[in-house]
Amino acid sequence: MKKLLFFAAVLAAVAGQSQDLPENPEPGKCYVRCSTPDVYVNETTTVVLKPAYKVLKTIPATFKTVTERVLVKEEGKKLTIIPAKWGTETVTYVSKEPANSLRIIPASFKPSSETIEVKPAYAQWELGSPAPDCASGNPDDCRYWCYKGYPAEYTTVSTEVLAADASTSKSPVPSKDATYTKRVMLEPAKVVEEVIPAEYATITKTVLDKDAYTVEETIPAVTKTVTKEVLKEKGGLTTWKEVECALVEYQALPINWNLGSATLTAEAKRIIDTRLMPVLQQNPGTKLEIASHTDARGGASSNQSLSERRAQAVANYLVSKGVNSSLLVANGYGERKLKNRCADGVSCTEREHAANRRTEFRLINN
Repeated sequence: MKKLLFFAAVLAAVAGQSQDLPENPEPGKCYVRCSTPDVYVNETTTVVLKPAYKVLKTIPATFKTVTERVLVKEEGKKLTIIPAKWGTETVTYVSKEPANSLRIIPASFKPSSETIEVKPAYAQWELGSPAPDCASGNPDDCRYWCYKGYPAEYTTVSTEVLAADASTSKSPVPSKDATYTKRVMLEPAKVVEEVIPAEYATITKTVLDKDAYTVEETIPAVTKTVTKEVLKEKGGLTTWKEVECALVEYQALPINWNLGSATLTAEAKRIIDTRLMPVLQQNPGTKLEIASHTDARGGASSNQSLSERRAQAVANYLVSKGVNSSLLVANGYGERKLKNRCADGVSCTEREHAANRRTEFRLINN
């Protein structure tokens, strides 16, 4: 984060010692190093929280009642002299045929999980600390660049998997028997025969019309859509760009924050749209620092946190407007960089305190 003011006479002496400087700079001009930012796109992946399974329903067996005419006494003869002799016989028949009873054993599940990469590992250039033995009067001349990597980020989603699918258990239902009695002739009549007609009866029995069966119903799977960031195009250091010298110094962003709040009002968003967005559009690829400060009143820790949240609120709004997040640096300084004498314990006017409550921005090196 430095101002680069290059004069032709100075660069002529330095050009032979370093290749990481602007070529053919003009006296009185300011330059910042621009980079092509990493380009990410959002992709969605579908996670199965619970797989599809089937449910079985039993339809019980159906029966119907039928009637049947049966012989209960055979035709015989009557003898005039010696009558016939009769006996009885018991006949067994199936009054209800056998069937089956079905019992449902439902599907069972067991817990599982799936780990999803929501943000891949990446790396970016960062400006290091100044060397302690820097010979230059400007310590920014002795700073170096580091290509720093950051690990991927993951999230774990709880799921269920099918342990055993639904099934049925069959149990037999036995048949039922009944009996009826009929008379049979043991000895026919002799000598004189007289025909005795047969006798019939009607019986009722229950027969199987349709056996028990199952109906299958499929329950669809339960899924969840997870959004993850995927690197589409890798950025990197590119070229130097001439910028207005005033833009490498802190410029005021006149946002009037509500007391203790880091929420952007409609007026604050209008100020960002009209003041910051044109700067970024006119200087594509340059990196922007957003710096927020508080006055010394209140605790230093709470002031630091408030300033950080306010700077991040501005950065988040810029990202929502399409600005690449890798080109933004949000810094909160709390009460550490007061512009006047109004430190803790010093009596100051409201106007003097207001000078320290500020949000600023400037272009910095990538």
